[in-house]
This record gives sequence, C-alpha cells and structure tokens, in this order.
Amino acid sequence: MNKNIETRVLNVTECFLENNTTIREISNVFGFGKSTIHLDLTMRLSQINPALANKVKAILDKHKKEKHITGGNATKEKYARLKENS
Repeated sequence: MNKNIETRVLNVTECFLENNTTIREISNVFGFGKSTIHLDLTMRLSQINPALANKVKAILDKHKKEKHITGGNATKEKYARLKENS
C-alpha cells in the first residue's frame, strides 16, 4: 500500500477515535468523500493495524445501531423550529 494512503488512514483513524465523530464529519474535516473514509476505516485499516480496526469497527457498529434515533431526533427538532417560526 502507498505510504501516503497509510498515513491518511492512520490520521483519519486517530481523529475518528479521539473525537468519536461520524464518517460524514471526518470526510468534511479531511476533504475526502464518505466512501473513501469508510474504505479507509474498514478495509485499509484492517490491513495496517487489525487491533485498531476492531476498535473502529465497534464504534461504527454503535453508530449504525443509533442512526435511526439520531435521524428521528433531527427531524423532531426541525419541525419544532418550523412550528416556532410560524
């Protein structure tokens, strides 16, 4: 694997673990697409550092389980703001 890609993967992973953010937020910070970041955190990281990949996988699984709740809360807040402004 290219050394630049390895460095990017490790930087992305470090930021992801320190801040416990979403893939979307990480992609905005680093300027890469969500697909690239997801690929970095899942497939490429497992080739570079399997132990670290397991930690990341646990967080990604947690995010996946909670995404319907987060989306529901965002929608609820959106309609509450619209009702206030009316």
